[in-house]
Amino acid sequence: MGRVHDLGGLKGKTMQIGLVGLGRMGANMSRRWLRAGHTVVGYARHAETVDGLLADEALSAGATSLKDLVGQLASPRVLWLMVPAAAVDATLDELVPLLSRDDVIVDGGNSYYVDDIRRSGALTKAGIHYLDCGTSGGVAGLERGYCLMIGGPAGAVRRLDPIFRALAPGVDAAPRTPGRTGEPD
Repeated sequence: MGRVHDLGGLKGKTMQIGLVGLGRMGANMSRRWLRAGHTVVGYARHAETVDGLLADEALSAGATSLKDLVGQLASPRVLWLMVPAAAVDATLDELVPLLSRDDVIVDGGNSYYVDDIRRSGALTKAGIHYLDCGTSGGVAGLERGYCLMIGGPAGAVRRLDPIFRALAPGVDAAPRTPGRTGEPD
């Protein structure tokens, strides 16, 4: 098992995450969250994908549909999408009517920023927070961590900090810049 970096003051704070998209990257992100003590309910279009990850203990629970996924999460919900950029709008069309005010959707894929701005504006009107979080690390991210490029409302980003920290490589993953010491803000 790889090392997950120290979570500092957030170490005891665990979260529940609904993960949509359980390909190689999504599955490994789930494993990393589980190692940090979070609960991950996963959904994929193919039931055998969910079943395989449950058998491998790479998910806390599995869902048979987006409605089932949302129903298993406590409010306010956190849903992380790891689907191809071309599938985000169709996924949101099905997912958003199931959500409530103050829920958060994170698009962890490589969506075009203009699309993210449009989605964020539409979801804000419904009281749903939308975060764009380009996630890089591939299958090696399980052991090395993932680089995260997070954009969205500051309050929602802070609220999800424990799950971001669980994915990130940590301060010790790269040599310090000469002259710099201590933890980043």
